Amino acid sequence: MYFCAFNLNCFFAMKTDSFKLRHIGPSEKDLNDMLSTIKADSIDQLIFETVPDDILLKAPLKLDKAMSEQEYSAHIQLLAAKNKVFKTYIGLGYHEASLPAVIQRNILENPGWYTAYTPYQAEIAQGRLEALLNYQTMVCDLTGMELANASLLDESTAAAEAMTMLFAVRSRTQKKENIHKFFVSEEILPQTLSLLKTRAIPLGIELVIGDHTTFDFSTDFYGAILQYPGVSGQVYDYASFVDKAHQSEIKVAVAADILSLVSLKSPGSFDVDVVVGTTQRFGIPLGYGGPHAAYFATREAYKRNIPGRIIGVTQDTNGNRALRMALQTREQHIKRDKATSNICTAQVLLAVMAGMYAVYHGKDGLQYIANKVNSSTDSLANTIESLGYQQLNTVFFDTIRIKADANKIKEIAEAAEVNFFYPDSETVSISLNEATTTVDLNAIISIFAKAAGKENAEIGSINPSTNIPDNLRRNTEFLTNEVFNTYHSETELMRYIKKLERKDLSLNHSMIPLGSCTMKLNAASEMLPLSNPQWGNIHPLVPITQATGYQEVLKKLEDQLTEITGFAATSLQPNSGAQGEFAGLMVIRAYHESRNDHHRNICLIPSSAHGTNPASAVMAGMKVVVTKATEEGNIDIEDLREKAEKYKDNLSALMVTYPSTHGVYESAIKEITQIIHDNGGQVYMDGANMNAQVGLTHPGAIGADVCHLNLHKTFAIPHGGGGPGVGPICVAKQLVPFLPGNPVITTGGDQAITAISAAPWGSALACLISYGYITMLGTEGLKESTEYAILNANYIKERLDGHYSTLYSGERGRAAHEMIVDCRPFKAHGIEVTDIAKRLMDYGFHAPTVSFPVAGTIMIEPTESESKAELDRFCDAMISIRQEIAEATADNPNNVMKNAPHTMAMLTADTWDFPYTREQAAYPLSYVAENKFWPTVRRVDDAYGDRNLICTCAPIEEYMEEV
Repeated sequence: MYFCAFNLNCFFAMKTDSFKLRHIGPSEKDLNDMLSTIKADSIDQLIFETVPDDILLKAPLKLDKAMSEQEYSAHIQLLAAKNKVFKTYIGLGYHEASLPAVIQRNILENPGWYTAYTPYQAEIAQGRLEALLNYQTMVCDLTGMELANASLLDESTAAAEAMTMLFAVRSRTQKKENIHKFFVSEEILPQTLSLLKTRAIPLGIELVIGDHTTFDFSTDFYGAILQYPGVSGQVYDYASFVDKAHQSEIKVAVAADILSLVSLKSPGSFDVDVVVGTTQRFGIPLGYGGPHAAYFATREAYKRNIPGRIIGVTQDTNGNRALRMALQTREQHIKRDKATSNICTAQVLLAVMAGMYAVYHGKDGLQYIANKVNSSTDSLANTIESLGYQQLNTVFFDTIRIKADANKIKEIAEAAEVNFFYPDSETVSISLNEATTTVDLNAIISIFAKAAGKENAEIGSINPSTNIPDNLRRNTEFLTNEVFNTYHSETELMRYIKKLERKDLSLNHSMIPLGSCTMKLNAASEMLPLSNPQWGNIHPLVPITQATGYQEVLKKLEDQLTEITGFAATSLQPNSGAQGEFAGLMVIRAYHESRNDHHRNICLIPSSAHGTNPASAVMAGMKVVVTKATEEGNIDIEDLREKAEKYKDNLSALMVTYPSTHGVYESAIKEITQIIHDNGGQVYMDGANMNAQVGLTHPGAIGADVCHLNLHKTFAIPHGGGGPGVGPICVAKQLVPFLPGNPVITTGGDQAITAISAAPWGSALACLISYGYITMLGTEGLKESTEYAILNANYIKERLDGHYSTLYSGERGRAAHEMIVDCRPFKAHGIEVTDIAKRLMDYGFHAPTVSFPVAGTIMIEPTESESKAELDRFCDAMISIRQEIAEATADNPNNVMKNAPHTMAMLTADTWDFPYTREQAAYPLSYVAENKFWPTVRRVDDAYGDRNLICTCAPIEEYMEEV
């Protein structure tokens, strides 16, 4: 008898403790079959034929040996134990919150929610879209505004977006007279002030910081921003300020604490123009700074200026209610260098959670929480005052300021594992939160009693009380919609979440082959630490000594990314890819200014670049000059050289994507970067396609100076339906001094630019995922992941050959990790690229990237995580669709392509008026029947939704009469 266990080759054939085995899709047997299909003898031959030899790394990356999943689990738990989770009352826009377990288990920990893509294909994203419509409704109700978007990155960046939007909508007179002053209340959060400075300087906006009570309302100003409640905790009545500002044509933004708006008068009721803030305290973990969803609400008059995405109500082909992203012409791939914002990533997963928090609690639940926080604060203030201290705020919601010896209080408090905020040596600031109990209150009181040398006073229970006067108290309704008054038991909410989940196609159903977006596996072992309170309950502004575990992870991740990119240092602060672009350009700007090259402001950008590139350049105060592409899709080197030399005295940077946006490793990349350096510029590399570089080459090898990385692409952070994203920047030696800082916690270089995001390390909690990804793959696994991404792309290319044309290829006929398939010839059959996208839904697939970077094409990227079997299913679907296209005629739109997607309601209707069978519509290939995904609406009507913009979840009947 033969025993496999005694055969060493067999024993080690399947290393079940290898994370690489679980992450990479194709098996060893698949490898041989796939190499045969693409006509290559080995992976090495494929890489030789794909990547230019002069940029290939000559030595492997210097990373630690890969950990198994079990080793990593033990490792990350040990690091978590190094974090000290004190009771923290620092506030400053961050508060401990109670995440309902039903939301944690069914959304945060559910790949059906966290692996979904941005809802560009609305028909298979109706669940997420509904959850986001709930979120927008919640924000509109609480702020008292007419319109809200579906989240931004954090409160501070949202405030900066408000400043720039109001700048863009200045009156003709203000623009003509170049009115560019923006008033900032000294009660603003410090991190917000820092970000306002970052955004204001390149746009020529002059910040004037001062006391809003003495503001002179000069017509030299176009806008103002106030904090509500203020950073001190004081609640001000801003009604007269807003009225006087409007009389002088000054528009007003308010940064408001969302929980306080349950108790306080809504900003909309005193006629402000924009309201921004964070929804973190609606059940979202602190996570050492993020990710958290920011909100942005404004007047409907600004619907075409509001940054980010708006979810709107429309109808499908049958006239049934459907949801979609509205006003998509505001997306940056359309506006490019005319854009006023470079927003690309939102915080969808976090917005969904915050919105569901409001659904679960409803109006009554939120009022209970807000009243409890306010009453607890009132009781605490009275008790501390009874010990002989002076409380400085006259009206407050959750924050009080005590006149006391800050150093003495701090010493006693930290010994008792309590954190307060200390604005100066004579003031202690205390911000309470939803999780604060009477035990916690008495612990706080005991600290002050000990410092005063007095006997402890105790609070027995919290009695309803408030010091908010009637003129500041909320007296308007909110959360009246049915959705906020139905799902208050766990059973009902669990079912509602599941109902929405079933409407969305995510990676737990099938591959999402989006070019440029890299929808790879988000492994459970990478995600699990996010639920650990030792990672989740750390405030971003605690002393560094309390976040030792975080500091080890973040420093190690910075080192890993620095090694992977071939650069000198990394900043994790940018909390989206677009923020990373902006950060990289601002660092380049600071470098030039340090050399007295203030005049260098020309940014060269290839015509094929992603739309956020020119938008980011404009935000950084640069002038965009577009360079041509050749017929092969490469950068036209002679055109680049001509323009670099023409603008050499003012050249700041080149923005380049590598491999190119056309899915090709341009062999002349080192010549391209040298041209820029020879003419005094720096090279920014967009990291969108980094999944084709890791372990094979890197930005340092191609001659770049700075790159951003999409951790939500290459490094396995899930897209979460459109966010969270993380976009760190890695820089060459000369740019290290300018890495971004923070006004409260020291970060960045010794000549740091001001903040890029609110938190010192951006979305630190999400960074754990990428740390796990790199740590478990190691040098070999990372390189193989890149190789298999290239293999999978070329396998699809070969399988589709003869059915579809690939628009661009490398010099030896290979694709990089993605390819562009030309669908323009199908117009002769009356078929558009959108029809292919919709028909793929019937086959159980999300469409590839549509009409980017070339109109009428699809860009396909399979990633390394997909198996040969899944690639074959996708290719079979595409080949079957090609046959359906061949049968279509331009003069008869009643065909299976034009009518896609097909819903269950269509298939089960009594009548069937289509010239093809129900089986062909719903089950075009046999595999579909095994795992059928049903779109819940037919094709949505985009134009109708824009003409009749509805972006809250009020019943559509109420609006139809008005229309």
